[in-house]
Amino acid sequence: MLFHHCTRLFFTLIATLAFVSACEKSRSTPEITIGVNAAQETLVTTGWLNEHLADPDLVVLDCSVRIEFDENGGFRSLSGRTDYEAGHIPSAGFADLTSDLSNLESPFQFALPTPEQFASVMGALGVGDNTRVVLYDNSNSAWAARVWWMLRWVGFDRVALLDGGLAAWTADGHALSSEPANHPVQQLTLNLRPELIANQDEVHAAIDNDAVHLIDALPESHFRGDMIFYDRTGHIPGAANIPSSSLMDESGRYRPNEELAAILEGDRKARNITYCGGGIAASSNAFVMTRLGFTDVAVYISSLQEWANNTDNPMVTDTP
Repeated sequence: MLFHHCTRLFFTLIATLAFVSACEKSRSTPEITIGVNAAQETLVTTGWLNEHLADPDLVVLDCSVRIEFDENGGFRSLSGRTDYEAGHIPSAGFADLTSDLSNLESPFQFALPTPEQFASVMGALGVGDNTRVVLYDNSNSAWAARVWWMLRWVGFDRVALLDGGLAAWTADGHALSSEPANHPVQQLTLNLRPELIANQDEVHAAIDNDAVHLIDALPESHFRGDMIFYDRTGHIPGAANIPSSSLMDESGRYRPNEELAAILEGDRKARNITYCGGGIAASSNAFVMTRLGFTDVAVYISSLQEWANNTDNPMVTDTP
């Protein structure tokens, strides 16, 4: 009887110690650590952000762009700064993809700036080597994903997207502010990853290279050739169509990882190049692929703005 009594006491003690250890761990370990490896998170909730807004090393950036459509079905992209000034997540700065985060001398909108220009603008917004960053926008996170991809391009990994963006923030009952951001200027060191950006020549070579996969992030109707946003209809030969909108649920949040993995099947070690019209929707696809463990993903930044403009570049309207 004494043996059994001691045995029960032993296991009770072990269970108690395990419980205490778990409690201590939960108190000392942050809910989410922003980064891009398996132990760190690249997508945060509105609840997490609301709890961490006052963290001194956290910089929040609104990356919104306003899209206006005309009566002919065309559209134009405008700065979201006016909307930002009317109301944004408290403490957030504004990252303007329509101006100083693009190469305005290029004939194509949202063309990639120099790494030095991008790092300088980010530094002025308060992003430095030791800060953490959360990005959001007003439309399905694609604009935020583009800035996320550019930060990774210059070697900065301490960055996450706010799942659901501004719409999720307000839907969850969190307040907006019209106060401007007040972050000190920081220094962002360049550690460039050129492999994250694909150019026209690489995409051309990928058409006849089975080892490289092209992914069109535009709507299926555009991929088929039923509609035209750029100079020509259709898609780049050999591309698979995975619309960026298919990665989102009805609330504008990213789908669960198991659903995304079913959508984005394929060799996770192969070279994958995403494209769209101007490298925006394509960045959302690249963001999800990176989260799923694809290790060699690039975004064709100029995308169909450049590709369709050059009549020497082939385009097809038949589905693969």
